[in-house]
Amino acid sequence: MRKIWIRLNNDFQLSIITLVGVCSLVGITPYAFFRLLEGNWVVGLVDTVLVTSTALAVGYAWKTGETVRPGQLLAFIYSIGTILVSIKLGVNGLFWFYTLILFNFFVVSPAQSITATLTALFVLCIYGLMYPGELFESHYQLTSFTVTCLIASFFAFVFASRGRHQRRQLSELARIDPLTGTGNRRTMDDELDLAFADHFRYGVSYGLLVLDLDHFKAVNDRYGHKAGDAVLIDFVRVVNSACRQSDRLFRLGGEEFVLLMPRVDAHGLGQAAEHITQTVAQRLHSPGGAVTVSIGGCLLTTAYDSCDSWLQTADEALYEAKRRGRNMSVISGLGTKADNLVPDSMRGANAC
Repeated sequence: MRKIWIRLNNDFQLSIITLVGVCSLVGITPYAFFRLLEGNWVVGLVDTVLVTSTALAVGYAWKTGETVRPGQLLAFIYSIGTILVSIKLGVNGLFWFYTLILFNFFVVSPAQSITATLTALFVLCIYGLMYPGELFESHYQLTSFTVTCLIASFFAFVFASRGRHQRRQLSELARIDPLTGTGNRRTMDDELDLAFADHFRYGVSYGLLVLDLDHFKAVNDRYGHKAGDAVLIDFVRVVNSACRQSDRLFRLGGEEFVLLMPRVDAHGLGQAAEHITQTVAQRLHSPGGAVTVSIGGCLLTTAYDSCDSWLQTADEALYEAKRRGRNMSVISGLGTKADNLVPDSMRGANAC
């Protein structure tokens, strides 16, 4: 039960589709039985199809984790169902259209929901004009219904669009460092877990570098945090320019960063670390002059039983680089300065 609750909390769209399923079961099932007992086979069959389709869509969403297609199916089925029920029941069935408006804007994107809603409204209006007196008692009633539905759809569209935008912003804030634009600690943990699984399942090689700016506290103390923030932003730009597109940079905290490098061997990892060290020393500056970086790293091997132990080894290599004088890289298993372990002819060949 706890896993179900966690999954519902972490997936908004899945929670909406599940809520729709519960409401459909509780709210529509009694109507389906009532209509069938009355002999109203068309409406009863429509209600039964709605309940069954909802159950299948919810089950598919829970099994696969994919919520887009189930939402689209539900919007399509419920739009057709509302049209049929309204035509069959007349004015009494039209009240369900307002529920459809809210429903569509919850289960699919605002653009898709407005398309489905306006299409259903158009069909009802055309039917009302073609068969006067069957669905609407007068043209005035048709006009009133159309206007109120359009107003309700407009407000629902604005609310859904705004809510979707805010959820996207919250998702980015939860995973992206707002200052540097790199992944934050949560994103890093997820990526390391994936790398760990890829390595042990498919044999994909990964290297990890922990980068820490040297004497960064002095920059903040002397020139202020604004200057320090500018250095951090420039640091990310410099490191990204020195890396491959497949490498992922994360901000661990403060002036400490982690670089995840896929498909790299031990010597390539050492060369990459040294290349970054030299590039930062040449191109990164604060108001007080050049800024350097110390780097520790290690390759993922079967010796590690968790991502934490892998990261800890790289962190220990970083402290070794700090202890040995900073502005250098130490790769666990290679020695102190990685560049010293590679022939001059190979330098830069596998740099990130």
